[in-house]
This record gives sequence, structure tokens and C-alpha cells, in this order.
Amino acid sequence: MKDKSNRWRIIYQILIITLVLNSCSKPNADYIIYNAKIYTVNEAFDTAQVMVIKEGKILDIGGLDLLNTYRAVNKINAQGRYIYPGFNDAHCHFTGYAMDKYKLALFGTDSFEEVVAAVVDYGARNTRQWIEGRGWDQNDWDVKEFPTKDTLDKLFPNTPIFLMRIDGHAALCNQKALELAGITLNTKIEGGEILQKNNQLTGLLIDNAVDYVKKIIPIRTRDEVVADFVNAEKDCVSLGLSSVTDCGLKNQVAKWLEYAYEKKQLKIKTSFMLADEKDNYDDFLQSPFARTDRFHCIGYKVYSDGALGSRGAYLLEDYHDRHQHKGILLKSKDSLEALARLLYATDYQLCTHAIGDGANRLVLQSYASVLPADNDRRWRVEHAQVVSPEDLHYFKDYKTVPSVQPTHATSDMYWAEKRLGQNRIQSAYAYNDLLSQLGWMPLGTDFPVEELNPLYTFCAAVFRVDKKNFPDNGFQMNNALSRQDALRGMTIWAAKAAFEEKEKGSLEKGKWADFVILPIDLMTASVDTIYKSGVVATYINGECVYRNRK
Repeated sequence: MKDKSNRWRIIYQILIITLVLNSCSKPNADYIIYNAKIYTVNEAFDTAQVMVIKEGKILDIGGLDLLNTYRAVNKINAQGRYIYPGFNDAHCHFTGYAMDKYKLALFGTDSFEEVVAAVVDYGARNTRQWIEGRGWDQNDWDVKEFPTKDTLDKLFPNTPIFLMRIDGHAALCNQKALELAGITLNTKIEGGEILQKNNQLTGLLIDNAVDYVKKIIPIRTRDEVVADFVNAEKDCVSLGLSSVTDCGLKNQVAKWLEYAYEKKQLKIKTSFMLADEKDNYDDFLQSPFARTDRFHCIGYKVYSDGALGSRGAYLLEDYHDRHQHKGILLKSKDSLEALARLLYATDYQLCTHAIGDGANRLVLQSYASVLPADNDRRWRVEHAQVVSPEDLHYFKDYKTVPSVQPTHATSDMYWAEKRLGQNRIQSAYAYNDLLSQLGWMPLGTDFPVEELNPLYTFCAAVFRVDKKNFPDNGFQMNNALSRQDALRGMTIWAAKAAFEEKEKGSLEKGKWADFVILPIDLMTASVDTIYKSGVVATYINGECVYRNRK
């Protein structure tokens, strides 16, 4: 009996030793997140239940067996929620949004009278030399004509006023601002318009004319601007954004952004394009910024035309609602081809804004004059908003990336046909047609031109309706994207457009742990549910940078 007892004691000790040894042999992790449906957005679009994180990266991802494969002090129960790769806005104006936050917000105003009332209220509280605002859109008003400066001149004869239109391609100024900028009836500007009526300045400036005033507005300090960046980041991560592509940074702003990252003031990841300006070529063409996992200069942003809403987009034929006017060409084909040759000799991407079908044709043909058919330069057409069907093949033939913003479709659909006419509108906002050429396509918002929320991008791409579910059957649904492709466009394809797909954009072993937790399943939820959804948490490099405390 005693021998039998000793035998069981020995077996028990062996089992304990075995368990201890097995426990010691388990790889360590910082934390494990489980009880989730994880959309990896890998090539097979697999889902998983458990993700293991170590040193900011994904150590492993898969099924429930991983709970017993790794040792971690912290285990996070996702409570059945849904995890996606961190959302990546492939085209926005992060620094512009940040630096505009102190200005008067005119988004959603219903009339010019409402704009004036807001200016008066702001002027009573404003201590700066200028009154600056942004966001008005005459297409949202009952009277859809451009406003004039007359009322502002009467109310503010001595305070300069600069009110940017929502698209950034037009601005209303009062007479004091025009005087300070030296703008008169005789001022001529290439690539822009200074609108007149009855031989008087209206105060409305289009495209390049806007810069005449912008450049004389007093610049804020570096520390003020960095603080703006930090505040803007809070807005972004609260909506699930872990990465952004910032388009068209001026020289000083790019240096301030680099400073913010050097001082570890920012955690959101920013790839960015430099503005098409001489000092940017002089400073950075041969001496590029040092790349980090959060800060990456990808190329140069060029404007070929203006915006459709302000009739600055360059069309092949006249505007349907303004005869003998095709828009404004901001870059000639010769100058664009010369720039293309210059950048082809570097590692930079050429990223060109093109809205109208005339501008898109010019850009696509200019790229084709430089790029070989078999290339991986990923030069981009930003917006690709109105593209003639006969020009679509250029995207496939020269591996050109259409970088689109689906909320433009749902914002413009109320009036775009008036600009383009019944036939030409069919080749506008043609996202499915564009996707079929290259096979992948990054999606962005263009904020602050549109709202910052990336879930609105998803709704506009898939359902093609606004937040009121208008129109009933969706806007030109033949060009809607599938749910999977919309999510890819907001994650892995956005990363690919910036040559970052090997380090982020999907939830796979070895990639950075950038992810967002939502309470809803984007693959099945209704459009109303998605529009109303909030974010549970956002992680960047494995660190929780936002958590909804409600």
C-alpha cells in the first residue's frame, strides 16, 4: 500500500514539473486580445479570434488555441466586438485641418446671411489681426450664387476678412484684405480668377488667386502649430484613424510636422506629400526627410485643375451651367511632363490633383509619356473625379493609382449633374470602373473638405447614400464598391498607395499592431447602423491611444 502511495506521489510530482516546464517554455507576449471577430484584411480576407501583441507588433493571430500558446500578464476580453486594421485616410489635409481649428467654422451654413452672422459674432470675440473662416458652400444655400463682399465691407471696413470655401479652391475676402494683398481690377493671375461684376471686385477669388491673400496672413508660431497637430490627432484617433496621408505640405509646415514627431508629440502615422513649390524642391529633392515608422514623405502633390463646385475643374467640354467656360488648367502638359521626368529620376511619387475629365486626360497622358508600362512607381491621380471612359485604360496600362474620396460623391450628387449634364455625370465618381483597371484603390476623405469620419467613407463607397438615406436607391449604384473592397481601400490599399503595405494595413504576423475596435460588423451592418456607430478603442503600435469611456 505504501509503494502504491509513493508511486502516485512521484507521478504527481512529474506532472507538476512538466506543467512548470511547459509554462516556462511558452513565449512571452505583452498582451493578448481575445473574444473578438478580427478582420485581418489579409489576402484571403481571413477572420481570427485572438491576437497576440509584443513590442508594438503582432506576434501571432488566429484561433482560441493561442490563449494557451503564449504567456501574457494582460489579457483583454473584447467582449464579442469587432476588430479591424486601423483606418488609414489615403487623402486628407491633416495639418491644414489642425491649423484651421482656431478659425471660424462655416461648415453646414444654410445661407450667406448665416455666414455674416457668424462673422459678426466671431469678430466681437476675435483678438487677432484678421478674421479667418472656412467651410461655406453656396451649393447648400437657397441662393446658390457666389456671395459678394459688400456686406462685409460695410460691417468691417478696417479688419481684413478671409473666408475659404469648403473645397479650398475659392475664398471670399473683404475690400481691406484685397487692398493688403494689392489686388485691383487690373490684377492678372495665371491659373486663377478674380471675379468682377459691373466693373467692381466682388471679393471672390478662385484657385491661384486665393494664394495672393493667403500668403500675407500672419503666420502662427511653431509651438502653436504643434499644439494644433496634437489636438487634431485626438479627433482622428477618436474615429479610428491610425494613419493619414497628408497632401501638399508647405516647406515650413513639413518641418514643423517633423519636429512634432522628433519630440514625440504625435502618435498617429503620417505619410505626406510636399507642395509643388520651389523651396520644397530646393530643400528636399536631393535631401529627403528621414523615414520612421510614423513619419514618411512619399512625394509631391501637384494641382492640375480646381474644384467642380467652384467651376474650376478643367473639363473637355463646356460646363453644362456655364457656357464658354471649361474651368481652369493650373498646370500645362509641358510643365507637368517636365516635372514627371524630374521626379522619375528620384524615389518620390508624383501625386496630381485632377477633378475634371480634361485634367484627368492631361495627367494620365503626361504620366504615360514618362512611365514604362511595367512599373511599380505608384504615381497617383488624386480624386480622379470625372474621367472619360476612353481614358480609363491609362490606369491599367501604366499602373497609375486612382486615389478617390467616396464622400465627394454623396456631397456633390445634389448638384453635380447641373455642372456636367446628364451624359457626362455617368463617368463621374465611377469608383467601381476605376477599381476594375488596377485591381486596387486607396480611399480617403479629403478632410476638412469632407467630414473626418472614415465610417462615412465606407457608407458612401458601399451604399452611395447620405446620412438621411438619400437617394432611395443610391447614387449611380453601378459604381458602388463591395464591403470588402471598401474596407481594403481604407486599410491595406491605403497603405499600399504609400509603399507601406509590408508594415501595416492588415493584421498579420510581424506587422505593427494598428487596429480599431468597433461594436458593429461592417460586413453585415445596415447603413444607418454604420453611420451612427462610434469607436470603442484605437491602437497604434500596440498602444491604446483612444478608448470610449461611455
